[in-house]
This record gives sequence, C-alpha cells and structure tokens, in this order.
Amino acid sequence: MQQRERGDSSVESTMKGRGLLLWFRIFYVYFEYTDKMAKFSGALKLTDLDDFITPSQECIKPVKVDRVANATKGSSAIKIENDGSYIEIDKTGAQKKLEKAVITLNDCLACSGCITSAESVLIAEQSQEELYKILEENKKVKEKEGGKEKLVVVSVSPQSVASLAVNFKKTMEEMSSKLVSFLKQLGVDFVFDITFSRDISLIESAQEFVRRFQGSSNPGSIPMLASACPGWVCYAEKTHGDFILPYISTTKSPQQIMGSLVKDHLAKAHRKMPDQVYHVTIMPCYDKKLEASREDFYHDLYSTRDVDCVITTGEVEIMLNEHEVDIDSLPLTPMDEPFCSYDKDQLVSHEGSGSGGYLNYIFKYACKELFGETVDSIEYKVLRNKDFYECSLQVDGKEVLKFAAAYGFRNIQNVVQKLKRKRCGYHYIEVMACPSGCLNGGGQIKNEEDKGSASQLLSKENLQNVDAAYKSLRPRKPTENPKLDLIYKEWLEDSNSDKVQSMLHTKYHAIEKFTSALTIKW
Repeated sequence: MQQRERGDSSVESTMKGRGLLLWFRIFYVYFEYTDKMAKFSGALKLTDLDDFITPSQECIKPVKVDRVANATKGSSAIKIENDGSYIEIDKTGAQKKLEKAVITLNDCLACSGCITSAESVLIAEQSQEELYKILEENKKVKEKEGGKEKLVVVSVSPQSVASLAVNFKKTMEEMSSKLVSFLKQLGVDFVFDITFSRDISLIESAQEFVRRFQGSSNPGSIPMLASACPGWVCYAEKTHGDFILPYISTTKSPQQIMGSLVKDHLAKAHRKMPDQVYHVTIMPCYDKKLEASREDFYHDLYSTRDVDCVITTGEVEIMLNEHEVDIDSLPLTPMDEPFCSYDKDQLVSHEGSGSGGYLNYIFKYACKELFGETVDSIEYKVLRNKDFYECSLQVDGKEVLKFAAAYGFRNIQNVVQKLKRKRCGYHYIEVMACPSGCLNGGGQIKNEEDKGSASQLLSKENLQNVDAAYKSLRPRKPTENPKLDLIYKEWLEDSNSDKVQSMLHTKYHAIEKFTSALTIKW
C-alpha cells in the first residue's frame, strides 16, 4: 500500500514537472517570438478581419483617428510605444501621437463588442470622398464617346437641413434650395427629400401596428417597437437577440425605403440597372452608415446596395468649407420630382417628434381604425425625464391604447427590463438611441460651444434652435401626399402585394456575442 502511494506520488511529481516544463517552453517561445517581432517592426497595420473589436474593461477606444485629415495624407501606420501610447506615422515619416477617444454612455450600445472590423471598413468607405470619386469618374466617362455614366442621386434628411439652416442662419426652405444648388454644381443629377419616403414608412408602420393589435394573441407582437433608428436596432440584435427582435416593427426606415425607390422605381424609369445608380443620403446620424451597410439591403445580382453612401450633416459642412462656398450667392433650386415634399410650392413635414413623428401618426391612425375615435391633439405625460413620455386613449372609462416614447439608452434599458419582466403595459413605443431624438444625432453640426464640450450632444441652445427650424415647416399627413396612390399602383402593384413586403419591409438577425480570452479579467 505504501509502495503504491509512493508510486502515485512519483507519477504526480513527474506530471507536475512535465507541466512546469511545458509552461516554461510556452513562455520561452512566446518571449522569443515577441522579441523577434519587436525587432522586426514596431508598426502595425489593420488587415481584413472578421471579428468583433472588443473594448477594454474601461471601454476606451485605443485611438482617435482624424479620417478627414488622413484623406489628404494617404495611408499611414500605427506604432505602439513601450508606454502603450499610439503613434501615427505618415508616408513622409512624420510622427504624431494619437489621443484616446473615450466612449461615454451616450455613445455606448452595450453590445459587448462594438462593431465588427468588417463593419468598420464599410463605414469608412462611406464619406464625401467616395462621392467625389464617383462624380470624377462620371466626368471622365462623359468625355468618352458612348460612355455610360452613373446616375447620381442624393436624398436629404429634413433633420440635416434643420441643422444646416441653423448653422448658416437660413430658413429651412432657403437652406434646402441652396443645398440642392451646391450638389447640382458638384455634378449630382437628382436631389430628393426623405420626408417623401417617410410618408410611406409612417403609413406602413401604422398599418402594421393595427394588424399586430388585432392579432395580439400572438406572443411577441405587442408592444410594437419603432424600427427607424439603426442604433437601437443594432443594440437589439447584438444584445437581446431573439427575445427583443419580434417586437420590432418590420417596416424599413425612411432612408432604406428611399433606397428601394431610387434603386428600383427610379432606375427603371431611367432605363438603368441598380448598379448604374449611385445613391447617397445626407443624415443626422453616423449609425445610418451602418444601416446602409446591412446585408439585407444588398443586391447580390447587381452587387450594389440600396444606399451606396451616407454622409452626415457635419460632413456636408466640411464639403461646403472645402469648396469655399458662399451660401448667400447660391441660387434657390427646388428639390427634384417625383420624390419631393412640396405643397403649394412650400416644403412640408410631419406632426410629432423631430424623429419622424411615428408615435403621433400611429396613435391617431390606430384610434380611428381600431376604435373609431378621431384624435386631433395628443396630451403627453412626461415620466422619469423629458425623453420618456406616454399618451393613452380611454373608451368608456377603460384604457384601450397606451403609447410611449423612449429616447436614449437609459430609457431604452428601462423599456427592455419591463419587457423581460412582462410588465410593459404599452402597445407601441417610439424608440430612439439618441437623447432628444434624431435632431440631436451624432452627425449633426456642432457649434463652438458644442465642440468645447466633452459631451457628443448638441448644447441646449443649439438643439432648441434646430428643433425650432425643423418645426417651422407646415405639417402634412402622409395620406395627404397626392403622389403616394400612384407610387403604390405603378411601383408596388397594390397595397397588399408581395412587392410591398420585399420593398418596404425587412428582417432582423440575432448576433452572437463574441467572447475573447483577451477580455477575461484574470
């Protein structure tokens, strides 16, 4: 018995010795490898990865790169110093220390991995530089006999126009017309108003809600959550997956509906294939670049996207400055037919929030369709903060409809927790990632006070001015758009056709969280 124990002890000692030796060899090879790599090169370049870029425990992006400045310098390398700082080395050998970019709660989607590197490449490709490149290629093609240039289309968000109007001290209509003139001077063929496609998005969303409400015995259909905000959709797909996705409206955002209109309806009208049309949108939000890059909005047959490039409001300001444009000298040019929102030669908008008025329109529509109640004005009750409010309809003393708006991730988290605990008493929620909604999008123009602040949000005064500019336009109900009946008949064949589903609705996909051993805190 003692001999057996001694034998076991000997084996155990041998195994421990071999284990230590194995670890020693691993560390030796590792340090030898890193030493060689350090001697070989201290400069690193990003490659075409397909993994999640995972933030550190403190959620700090490694570096903040000025893409606009780098566009003129060409490619550069990143060198990591011994102290962990990052040094950018351009083609001339000049070195510049890069500052850290801190992610605040306002930026964070709590997605356990930020975006994938593949997504970051797609976003980097969407800039004003890409538009310049296409316009330059078009000029070269036009010089060749028999050449076929691309049809260049720009669709403009009214939230972006509001920000530009405040920045350049113009009215909404003046700024819209001058922006059209500037884009036409660059070589753009058509400039459309995204308010037009929002009419369609609102109508489809309202009809979808009524269908869900009437069949609300189906679990996961009510409450219906707005789908127009890509930041919110990204968060839902990456964080809550299959649990939250059935609640989200399948109706495409106004940007993507405009993409379908341009690449399908407009392209056919001009006898062009989808890949012969280059579609740009001007939006108040960087997340719209990510939305445009979704595989759901990519055509394999033609190798093209519904929206090829998204330019933020701030990037438009850069374009105007780069061309040294005198805004006052630009002529007034109206937006192009057929996708413009004019009524008696005046631009129109929608009632409700600066994020599109989804709650306002769907609530009034549902009151009429479901209960025969006509609601002219809605009384809102502010809850925890100004970005979380609700409204309701009572019939015979009973609450039959209850809607809410939840802006910013603090309020979104509250809604998600209510859903998980099955204590969410709402039938519809207008969800937006940015506090104060789309008018306060991360891509909007920052004034001097904003630029001096650590916050990524607009200052209170700047936001109030943008909101006032946006609401200066006369509201018009989507059903009062005289062109929509023709659009549904000519383009979509019928309001209940299969084409309506394929062109105006989409699907969502739960994204599996990426866990790396590098993120484990030992």
